[in-house]
Amino acid sequence: MKKIFIASDHAGYKLKTSVVSKFSKKHDVIDLGPKSSNSVDYPDFAKKLSRKVASKKGSFGILICGSGMGMSMSANKMKNIRAALCYSMKNTKLSRLHNNANIITLGERLIDKNKAFNLIRVFLSTKFEGGRHLRRVKKM
Repeated sequence: MKKIFIASDHAGYKLKTSVVSKFSKKHDVIDLGPKSSNSVDYPDFAKKLSRKVASKKGSFGILICGSGMGMSMSANKMKNIRAALCYSMKNTKLSRLHNNANIITLGERLIDKNKAFNLIRVFLSTKFEGGRHLRRVKKM
């Protein structure tokens, strides 16, 4: 059972609640907020989640906002975080295979719920290849 931290802003709240409901059956999903769709600042939630992922070895994070971009930019400022803005099966798989991403960011305004579920499944099931990629990841 994978430990997954999840957070959003107000623009990602609806998708976040769907993801929590869907993935809590097979994984240990910890919802870090927000608790409603009232306006909040996405950097606050990106930082909160990133700290959890960085401190819990082997855990993953899911961050959702309107586009996924703000969450990705905010999370990637944190040490030991590799947040990938995912929008296709291929870029999601490569984010894990080659970059050892530990957080997936998604844009609720850009992808539908079923695509988000599929991207999360690919993200969680793809293992880092290591090898030549490890040298590059260490340079980040």
